[in-house]
Amino acid sequence: MSDALNKIAWPVHTQRLSLRRLAAEDLLATWRYRQLPEVYEWITSAPTELADYERLYFEEGRMQRDVAVELVDEQGTATLIGTVMVKVHDGWGQTEIIDQTVGVEAELGWSFDPAYSGLGYATEAVQAVIELCFGALGLRRLSAECFADNEPSWKLMERVGMRRETYSRANGLHRNGQWMDGMIYALLDDEWGGK
Repeated sequence: MSDALNKIAWPVHTQRLSLRRLAAEDLLATWRYRQLPEVYEWITSAPTELADYERLYFEEGRMQRDVAVELVDEQGTATLIGTVMVKVHDGWGQTEIIDQTVGVEAELGWSFDPAYSGLGYATEAVQAVIELCFGALGLRRLSAECFADNEPSWKLMERVGMRRETYSRANGLHRNGQWMDGMIYALLDDEWGGK
């Protein structure tokens, strides 16, 4: 689905954060923290040149699927601290009822500035996005995947209530040239404990 996030009334506020659509003006802020080694190591696309990142930023549809996560201070100044991807897609179904599978699932993904790690911001943001997916977007299933060595990511999946569905041996090629184990977590609407 090209722009499912249009169904949401932005911005969305949590206890400490403001979530909104990713914008063209966020390019440099996201580039800055995505170049840090602890982020770069695990994200799917990590160009090392700004021009390449800019091309991917605009051509991959990032603004149609990513949610910007901002921390707002007492003076009202917002700082972008991360993004959460909501990639809506069709579910699997048998041919006769395939029309019922259109746009009912989403893959989630995220990257956060490590300067703000350990404070619960990622958990708060992803929980809010899950609520939007099962609420405003009316989705039935969410999934997320990562390299098994990316412990902060799969621990976040567990904190927000996702369950591990698969552990695959050497199924993903890391940019370091090594085939690494991978994990997939998922959550169904009727399992969501945030309701």
